[in-house]
Amino acid sequence: MLTKKAAAEIKSPEITKMEEELFRKQKLFLLQSVVDNTGIKVKNLELDLNDDTVTIYGQVKKQADKERLILALGNVGGIASVDDRIGVDKEEPAAEFYTVKKGDSLSKIAKRYYGDPMKYKQLFEANQPLLKDPSKIFPGQQIRIPKL
Repeated sequence: MLTKKAAAEIKSPEITKMEEELFRKQKLFLLQSVVDNTGIKVKNLELDLNDDTVTIYGQVKKQADKERLILALGNVGGIASVDDRIGVDKEEPAAEFYTVKKGDSLSKIAKRYYGDPMKYKQLFEANQPLLKDPSKIFPGQQIRIPKL
C-alpha cells in the first residue's frame, strides 16, 4: 500500500521537467552574474547551458578579455567545459591555460614559463579579477599564462 508520504514524493514527468528548467535558469543567472562581476564589456552577450557545458557568445575588445571570461566561467563549480563562441576586435597571441597543482605558487609558475619568478606580478595581473591575492591560488584552479 502506498503511504501519503510516498505518494507525495512521486513526481510527474511534467513537474520534474519544470524543476530541471528552473534549475537551469538559476544556473544561467549565476553564470551571468559571474560574467557581470568580471567587469568585462561583452557586446551581444548570450549564455547557453547544456548539462555541465556553458556556451558563451558575444564580442569583446581584447584576447585577454576573452580568456578571462572563459576562465571565470570554467572555474564555476559544476561547469566542466566552456564552449567559446566569443569574437575579438583586436586579435593577439592566445595565452596558454594552466591548471594549478598542489605546491604551486605564481612565482613557481612564472619561473617555469618565463624563467623568472619575479614575473609572478604579470601572471597575477593577467588573471584579475579571478585572482584577488597573488598568494591565494589553489589546486584545480585554471589560470592564463600570457605570452610576454
